[in-house]
Amino acid sequence: MRVLIVEDEPFLAEAVRDGLRLEAIAADIAGDGDTALELLSVNTYDIAVLDRDIPGPSGDEIAESIVASGSGTPILMLTAADRLDDKASGFGLGADDYLTKPFALRELVLRLRALERRRAHSRPPVREIAGLRLDPFRREVHRDGRYVALTRKQFAVLDVLVAAEGGVVSAEELLERAWDENADPFTNAVRITVSALRKRLGEPAIIATETGVGYRIDTERGSSR
Repeated sequence: MRVLIVEDEPFLAEAVRDGLRLEAIAADIAGDGDTALELLSVNTYDIAVLDRDIPGPSGDEIAESIVASGSGTPILMLTAADRLDDKASGFGLGADDYLTKPFALRELVLRLRALERRRAHSRPPVREIAGLRLDPFRREVHRDGRYVALTRKQFAVLDVLVAAEGGVVSAEELLERAWDENADPFTNAVRITVSALRKRLGEPAIIATETGVGYRIDTERGSSR
């Protein structure tokens, strides 16, 4: 398990990190909101532990960002306030659990493991087609065993295409399922994203264009072996 600890008290953050390591839980530390958002953009975490009162973007804002990203990363809120209305507002932002300071490390470990078990039961299945292996839970893609780094939008488009299992997906459907409701239906974002995705996946080209219809995974030309 890998977790992100967002806590601006360095001694507490380091003590938690060291304690979690003894429990075989890897932990990264962010002492402010900007660092937390940066780490979340480049790493995949199983759980985010957020102190609500931190410099820069608050823990509440980070929680909102995690929920908006669609990553499904569970959120455990830390707070010095034990009032019910504080907890209610945190749950309203998307928190999955709450822990009031001061807390025992053992309780934190138990809560983290419970969140991980809960998430494991809801993990979407890994899908494989034509040499592609797509893991929606970890947001990872491999082609013929080679890791392929994708942007979130490229991953979203590929996820839709792979789910179609070789069937044709129209540009309109891709726009609807991989972009938000404010996307311009006349934009060329789909064409640009598919083109970039093809380059990332390498040769032979695995995404076929059906002129005037849409795109599909070419199951016959997929494997580069």
